Amino acid sequence: MIEIVRVEQRRGTVLGVIVQFGGQTPLNLAKALERAEIPILGTSPDAIDLAEDRERFQQLLKRLGLRQPENGTAYSAEQAEEIARRIGYPVVIRPSYVLGGRAMEIVHDNAGLARYIRRAVVVSGTSPVLIDRYLQNAIEVDVDAVADGADVYVAGIMEHIEEAGIHSGDSACSLPPYSLDEASIAEIERQTVALAHALEVVGLMNVQFAVKDGDIYVLEVNPRASRTVPFVAKATGVPIAKIAARIMAGEKLAQLLPEGRECGWRRRTHVAVKEAVFPFNRFPGVDLILGPEMKSTGEVMGIDADFGRAFAKSQLGSGTDLPLKGRVFVSVRDQDKEALVAPCRQLAAWGFELVGTRGTARKLSEDGLPVTLVNKVQEGRPDIVDEMRSGRIQLVFNTTEGAQAIADSFSLRRTALTHGIPYYTTVAGARAAVQAIAALRQGCLEVAPLQSYL
Repeated sequence: MIEIVRVEQRRGTVLGVIVQFGGQTPLNLAKALERAEIPILGTSPDAIDLAEDRERFQQLLKRLGLRQPENGTAYSAEQAEEIARRIGYPVVIRPSYVLGGRAMEIVHDNAGLARYIRRAVVVSGTSPVLIDRYLQNAIEVDVDAVADGADVYVAGIMEHIEEAGIHSGDSACSLPPYSLDEASIAEIERQTVALAHALEVVGLMNVQFAVKDGDIYVLEVNPRASRTVPFVAKATGVPIAKIAARIMAGEKLAQLLPEGRECGWRRRTHVAVKEAVFPFNRFPGVDLILGPEMKSTGEVMGIDADFGRAFAKSQLGSGTDLPLKGRVFVSVRDQDKEALVAPCRQLAAWGFELVGTRGTARKLSEDGLPVTLVNKVQEGRPDIVDEMRSGRIQLVFNTTEGAQAIADSFSLRRTALTHGIPYYTTVAGARAAVQAIAALRQGCLEVAPLQSYL
């Protein structure tokens, strides 16, 4: 990289290098470029390091009065075990300075931690392992912002449909948020502006938050363009990458926003939903269940007047064909059973037949819903996989927890994939699917040019 810059310098004047548009790799090169006295345009390398360095970032959040999930940094297996015991399982664990959630995992017990540490040493080398409390059933939120060192423009606040702990690149998300209250959205916006000022951001910044029981936690700050920038630009009509590049070249934010700082996502009356596209059908041994390590290879966008219609379009775009009738298999962990009653009640009202495993079927029956009992795979045949293979299941809602339960339900997920059965592994995903089915039942979805929404 340095040699390339030297060649360009011999040909003429190089004002500097932009490191914000290439993901994590250019950020990792920023310090070396600075040592070589090559100017960095935009956010300084020290500010980049402040966001990346766990201890420095903790101090920054404490100074700003912002929350962060309980966490620790381990340099040995003994330290990792002590931190996990203090925080409490499950925990999210990863090597520091990784790309795309590589080698990131949710660990549920000491055995899983020991196995992870043995493998992670190969990934992280001399770098420490980072351990965070896993915020179960939290809502994750992505925010993209652009700043010029003084002014900050929050370009978009996106609510993830999958829960916190699933990699942001794998999660569907809605712009604007579809379930958060205005107070939470306003506080997320305030915290984003405070972080941009504290980091003296010049250019783009992405922040990932988690909202749990009304509390807002900062998960991660990236002083660069995120993978959501193209989605935000298309959904709002504001070319934030172009604006950020011109800011890094010396222009001011106020001169670049076409309609002033009130333009963008808050003034739009439509909803845009980004959905991830996965390559699972090309890799027979890969598990469909989502986690903190990124598995998607692309994304699509659905846009319409409300969330249900936009989500339905995103599912069609990603190759998921939601049914309007048939049988729905429901098998969820204990903490999700109550939350799935209302979506199942709506499906039953539309004429869908409910099929469930023992615990879930018992809960649905207690709430007055007709449900047919079916065996889990390990309970003996005929089981749910047999039902799916015979074409008697059209939709699957399945949440699971713990290493053994995840392993036991692997064949269920693979069968759904190979037979093209829509499959949702979170409560939020199941609820969104029901809203999409409601939209599809109302009639044909409108096809309109993107510009008609902006």
